[in-house]
Amino acid sequence: MKPWVTPADVLTSLRVPLAIVFPFVHAPAWQLAIVGVAAASDFFDGMLARRFGASRTGAILDPLADKLFMASAFLTVVRGGRLHPLEVVGVLLRDIVAALGFAGSWLLRRPVALPARAGGKAVTVGQVLTLVAFIAESPLVRPLAWATAAVACYAIWDYGRAAARVTAQAPPPPPPPSHKES
Repeated sequence: MKPWVTPADVLTSLRVPLAIVFPFVHAPAWQLAIVGVAAASDFFDGMLARRFGASRTGAILDPLADKLFMASAFLTVVRGGRLHPLEVVGVLLRDIVAALGFAGSWLLRRPVALPARAGGKAVTVGQVLTLVAFIAESPLVRPLAWATAAVACYAIWDYGRAAARVTAQAPPPPPPPSHKES
């Protein structure tokens, strides 16, 4: 049985206060530091989870902390005006679809657990690079945003394919209990 909380979960939870603080930090050096700490915590919590085992909490907390941090950071990007809001939606597309997929599977009581895939990891790298380019006021911010959006489309297709395979192999859900009047 998986434990409720592990050291990886403690590291993961650091991204939540970073997500809260990021929009209020305006100094580029501090913004870069926050992005660096968030990226490092994402990398090392995965290593800790693989080394010492994952938890039930981590299975929910890790993707939630990732999405919360990226949403917070990219709301700051939108406010900065260097990317159009639709470009930011493209950068966050994988996260938006993943959140909708999770909500849908939860509502249908058919949760599908998928391990991280290469496309998803590439999207995360693209998101971090796009953030760094934004903070550094690089002319590469737009091309990186579009490249990340393209990789996000691939990742959505790849995860969708994997979810379809897992769902096809899963037994059907039990029927809801009937409420017959006696």
